[in-house]
Amino acid sequence: MRDLNDLSFFVDVVANAGFSAASRATGVPKSRISRRVAALEAQLGVQLVERTTRRFRVTDVGEAVYRHARAALNETEAIDHVVSRLKAEPQGLVRISCPLDADRVLASALPALLARYPQLRVQVIVTNRRIDLIEENVDVAIRVRETLDTDPDLQMRKISRDGSVLVASPDFLATHAAPESPSAIVGLPTLGHTDRPELVRWTLVNAAGEETTVLHEPRLAASTFPILRQAAIDGVGVGLLPELSCREALADGRLVRILPDWASRHGILHLVFTAGRSQLPGVRAVIEFAAAALNPRYATWDLDV
Repeated sequence: MRDLNDLSFFVDVVANAGFSAASRATGVPKSRISRRVAALEAQLGVQLVERTTRRFRVTDVGEAVYRHARAALNETEAIDHVVSRLKAEPQGLVRISCPLDADRVLASALPALLARYPQLRVQVIVTNRRIDLIEENVDVAIRVRETLDTDPDLQMRKISRDGSVLVASPDFLATHAAPESPSAIVGLPTLGHTDRPELVRWTLVNAAGEETTVLHEPRLAASTFPILRQAAIDGVGVGLLPELSCREALADGRLVRILPDWASRHGILHLVFTAGRSQLPGVRAVIEFAAAALNPRYATWDLDV
């Protein structure tokens, strides 16, 4: 296999019409260039250039070798450019997992991500179970925990501290007196996140760290938050919903917070990913995208295209 460095020296000599000129152009000592071109000639078994103190001439075979060497070096540069571009441009398949209802937040921003990076493909796995990133070949996972994961194989990025808040619709509050304390909730129609036929317990805390429990029999119970959110919007009852789940409805006025000093204990909304995969441009792009989608005030990634 030919030494590309020797071919490069030979191309420099021909392009500059001499060894001295090639040395001045490249900054490489003339003696070294001469030795490497001589080594190339010995390897090929042909004379590429005729050189005397008065004359420099490229032989016919040297002209042919020069053309092919120049083409080979150009292709090498093209390979370097391609690799650099691919290493810098997000592309390929990135798999991200998220809990139920967080997919709705991602869905509104995913088109912008894909429009920005045409070579990127994304697969979203929606589940409340704990994903094993390594075993299940998942690149990024969105999690909410009271304490951060301690797996040494994973890296984490904290997004925010989120809990569940008490909400109701304006129509509901127009026909029911807003409770003035957590204990007053028991007298109102409520929504419960459960799949069991039993009383639902809400544990609430305030900014002072005081804790209270509301035990109630929900008018409507469901094991998924989208059903409860829609029921709250439609005025069925008071719900204790994750901030992430009802963020949009609170922003546009379809829901309002009641007893704003009280909420559930906050969990840490965070992203987890493996150190090796996070170095890939595609995975980095998805991490930044997810951070911005989950908490625009915290993240710096621009979702506008």
